[in-house]
Amino acid sequence: MTTALLIVDVQRALCSGEYQCYDIHGIIEKINGLSSRARRAGVPVVLIQHEENDSPLAHGAEGWQLAEGLATAASDLRVRKTTPDSFYQTDLRKLLPSEDFERLVICGLQTDYCVNATVRQAHQLGYDVVLVADAHSTVDNGKMSAEDIIAEHNKDLAHLTGATGRIDVKPAADITF
Repeated sequence: MTTALLIVDVQRALCSGEYQCYDIHGIIEKINGLSSRARRAGVPVVLIQHEENDSPLAHGAEGWQLAEGLATAASDLRVRKTTPDSFYQTDLRKLLPSEDFERLVICGLQTDYCVNATVRQAHQLGYDVVLVADAHSTVDNGKMSAEDIIAEHNKDLAHLTGATGRIDVKPAADITF
C-alpha cells in the first residue's frame, strides 16, 4: 500500500497571534514526529499552504510562511491552494495519483475548514484516509470550543466508508508508515 502524509496549512498566521489554533505547539510536535517517521519510511510528505489575497495568508507574506518549528525537508512536496479543499485546482492529484497512492494520512489546520474539506474530498476521490486524531486543530468559533470542534470532527469522520475508500481516525502514536 502506498501512503503519503499531507500536512495542511501549518502556517505562521494560524500558529500565533489572533488566529492561533488550540494547542499549536503540541500539534506541531505531533506533526514533526509523524513527518520524521514518514520520511524515514520513504513516504512522501506534502506541505500544503493556503493563500488568500489581502489577508495574513497572502502568498509570500509572513503569515503565509510555514510555521516556525515545523520540521521540513528538501524532499517534501509543496502545494499551494486557494480553497479549503486541497485538491481543488491544485497539483495534488497529479502528485499523488490514486492509482499509485491508496492511503493519505492527513493532519494540520484548521479542523473545521481545510482539514475537513480535504479529508472528505480525499475520501470522495477513493483514497483511504487516516485523520490524525491528535494532530489537527482550530480556534473557538463563538459557539463551540476548539477542543469540542476537534472532538466532533474526530467522531463524525471516524469510519466513514464508501464504495472506494474509508476514513479512520487514529492518534499519531498508532500510525505506522
